[in-house]
Amino acid sequence: MNKKITLLAAITMAGTLQLMAGIKIQHGPYLQNLDEHEATIVWVTDKPSTGWVETAPDDGTHFYAEERPKTFDTKIGIKNTSRVHAVKLTGLQPGTRYRYRVCSQEVTAHEGAKVTYGDITSSDVFYKAPPTFTTNDHGKPDVKFAMVNDIHGRNDVLEDLISQCDFDKTDLILFNGDMASVLDNEEHMFGGFMDKAVDMFAKEVPVYYCRGNHETRGAMAPYMKDYFNPLIDEMYFMFRQGPVCFVVLDCGEDKPDSDVEYYGITDYDGYRTRQAAWLKAALQSKMYTEAPFKVVVCHMPPFGGWHGEREIAAKFMPLLNEAKPDVYLSAHLHKNIRHDAGEDGASFPLIVNSDKTLLKAEADAHKMTITIHDTSGKEIDRLAIEK
Repeated sequence: MNKKITLLAAITMAGTLQLMAGIKIQHGPYLQNLDEHEATIVWVTDKPSTGWVETAPDDGTHFYAEERPKTFDTKIGIKNTSRVHAVKLTGLQPGTRYRYRVCSQEVTAHEGAKVTYGDITSSDVFYKAPPTFTTNDHGKPDVKFAMVNDIHGRNDVLEDLISQCDFDKTDLILFNGDMASVLDNEEHMFGGFMDKAVDMFAKEVPVYYCRGNHETRGAMAPYMKDYFNPLIDEMYFMFRQGPVCFVVLDCGEDKPDSDVEYYGITDYDGYRTRQAAWLKAALQSKMYTEAPFKVVVCHMPPFGGWHGEREIAAKFMPLLNEAKPDVYLSAHLHKNIRHDAGEDGASFPLIVNSDKTLLKAEADAHKMTITIHDTSGKEIDRLAIEK
């Protein structure tokens, strides 16, 4: 009986401390930029704070069995005081499952060398099992992934589409741009789509974010990288999972930089030129050349006739045609289009996924199958690529 009373008191105390906490986690945590040896975890608190991630192996021990190693959110060796926290875990093993907890301590004042701290908050590993993630493995024999795009803050559509995925068997999710219509505040990101993604899967299945043209708009647009792809150099990048190398390109805006809608604050022509130089080197890397399958992800297709699409066709497509990826996955046009290899000056298939469909794919070293599904789950297109 005494043991039961003690346990009840502990549970009551833990709940009370959560209620009394002067700081809370508003959004997240969620996974970004997983690779074989690293993973980035992002979360947002309601007050400025320091932050850290505690990790544990998935070895059956209780998370509280021992003190777990901490990795802090830092910049140039200083713990970052912010509401938005991003921690890169390094030195991880490929294809290995880890458990984690995120923690933040409020910073109430910082004057000179004196820092005053407030309460600590953390993700719950007392009442719930800790969230987990599994690092990428380039030697994994197969991969399954899904893609959505052009959600424009429609949580109901996002849920209808993403709920078709078996998350236990899905390695990653691609967000291929225009998940919001504009980024004027955090609510456009989190209320519009990311809170729903966290509730459904993003604590444990990584989201790889390919920026669309609408995410370049609004007062928060310059700060999007604090939340997505936060600890890599740019919004374009490359990664591999199993037999597939993914090349994620950043399309920029669809109109000329001089257009009145941009108020003179954009330089996407220059950005795409620099990106093309990166792309040339990336397509010659071992990660790309040694992968059995190569997938290019870009919000805008290289056709349509608008300025941004013409820039992509002029600056990216010659490099891609030479490097011969297996497929180019795009969005932007709000309808389903498939152009087979040889059309539109492309030596590979071009797929445009609509704003109301889910793209699912699976691949091993010899075959990739891509299917398109509507909100009811009905398959409306299928493409098989064999080696």
